[in-house]
Amino acid sequence: MNVVVIEKNLAMTGMKIDEEFVPDRRIEVETDDEENEAEIHCDGEDNDDDETGSDSELISAETNSGFITASQSQNCSIDPWPQTYRQSMDMYTMPLQSMGTLKGASELNLNLPIKRSFGPTDDQSTLHNPLITETSLDKDQVPISTLPMKFSRISALRIPSLHDLPPPVEQCSFSQSVLNAINVLCGIGLLSMPYAFKEGGWLCLMLLLLGGGISCYTGILIKLCLERYDGLQTYPDIGQAAFGFVGRICIAMVLYLELFSSCVEYLIMMNDNLSSLFPLAQLDIGGIHLDSHYLCAIISTLVILPTVWLRNLSLLSYISAFGVVTLATVILCLLWLGVVDGIEYQPSGTALEVGNLPVAVGLIGFCYGSHSVLPNIYTSMKEPSRFPSAMLISFSIGFVLYTAVGVFGYLMFGDNIKSQFTLNMPPHYLTSKIAAWTVVVTPVTKFALTLTPIAFGIEELLPPSQQSSYAVSIIIRTALMFFTLLVALTVPYFGVVMALTGSVLMMLVSVIFPCACYLRLLRGQTTTFEITVCSLMILAGLISAIVGTYSSLSSIPG
Repeated sequence: MNVVVIEKNLAMTGMKIDEEFVPDRRIEVETDDEENEAEIHCDGEDNDDDETGSDSELISAETNSGFITASQSQNCSIDPWPQTYRQSMDMYTMPLQSMGTLKGASELNLNLPIKRSFGPTDDQSTLHNPLITETSLDKDQVPISTLPMKFSRISALRIPSLHDLPPPVEQCSFSQSVLNAINVLCGIGLLSMPYAFKEGGWLCLMLLLLGGGISCYTGILIKLCLERYDGLQTYPDIGQAAFGFVGRICIAMVLYLELFSSCVEYLIMMNDNLSSLFPLAQLDIGGIHLDSHYLCAIISTLVILPTVWLRNLSLLSYISAFGVVTLATVILCLLWLGVVDGIEYQPSGTALEVGNLPVAVGLIGFCYGSHSVLPNIYTSMKEPSRFPSAMLISFSIGFVLYTAVGVFGYLMFGDNIKSQFTLNMPPHYLTSKIAAWTVVVTPVTKFALTLTPIAFGIEELLPPSQQSSYAVSIIIRTALMFFTLLVALTVPYFGVVMALTGSVLMMLVSVIFPCACYLRLLRGQTTTFEITVCSLMILAGLISAIVGTYSSLSSIPG
């Protein structure tokens, strides 16, 4: 359907409207001609002779808010990047919905309430009321303040690949929201938790508690930021609302780097455990000798590669929901090994290892870095007011799981613990083999979901004629896959990559950005105590990022 935006002629109502509100009196008219859906003409030239000419074809994009408003009608061709982030991250919350809600990949239809541009809202109550009653208008002249705009009508035309994303997530119950939060919170960071105790000492228990409390608090700050303006749905939206287009780009780039680092971790994890299962595997081809490490890395890449070619990941996102099952399996295998198989405990370690403490902080920071998905969890809740309770429950469960794995793993393997405790489990036990194979299979189900948001973000930057090309999509995903392999082979240290990611990216996403955006968006409404707390957390996050980066890089062997 053609989407045509026309300005209302307010003079017919006999009302005197201030010029500030005149541009907002525009509506969306849909015709029945679906064949011309992809043709939207944006013309910045005024035509006084034709009231329904160029003026009727204006579609503006507010670059400071990220939503369709009237403040920049001349810049109608600009859509803030990235537009696909919300739907691609919805794949992390969709799997735990009712199976009846899966309808396949359909057209995205985001009905966002239109609001004035970000700025003073001294008289917001009057902005939501129509300035013209329906009785005074023809059927085609309905005030924009009473209509939701189909945002995807415009963005989908510019991004053809959007139709390959899963449908918008149905609303979640409270229990489903908690499960979604636990699924994204408790991941591969569990494998390195005993190693964190070795690096930082037994006082890592206090760091786990403190990190969980701070992360839970900043998660609630994200909720408050989302509530500040209508239509905010993603982390980049918050960044744009707080710091303009630059804020949106910076946050989006950090989020994509975080996802990429997780892909590197998945590949290293799969390679390490696969090579431990087949330590004698080797291959000589064309005069090139591949030992177990390189051979298993290549095999892991080739096994994962077909999954990243899929553009419709609805089914794969449901398979990834078994992350909760694999998580429980690995934990049970560790406890079974210590309790039933009777492995000898090796109590050791000190209360605090000051020299390696920044590395431990980075590892713990990685474990609590789920904030990129929290906006999706919040916006999909049936009862958004219960979001703080969901955060408290999920982070409490996460703290208990991380503590149990860290304490049991460190007691069982002592100072010999490796960056993944599955590598320490005696191979002759059945539970060890189950845990190892579980860790090997996990990246196959999760890697594509982690890489897809990055691929969609890159596709948005391509010319429109190439965005719908499946061949181009395969090339982009294949290139990302092999670039991940290159990084994994260059820095094949699971603990180092995790500590570095946690020290820099997770501190930005989970601590610094939420506090900075909260102080910016709610300035004038925050108490002195809140300002002080947020400022201290920003300072602590910056110090941790700097010191943690240095310590992580220094710990690289050789």
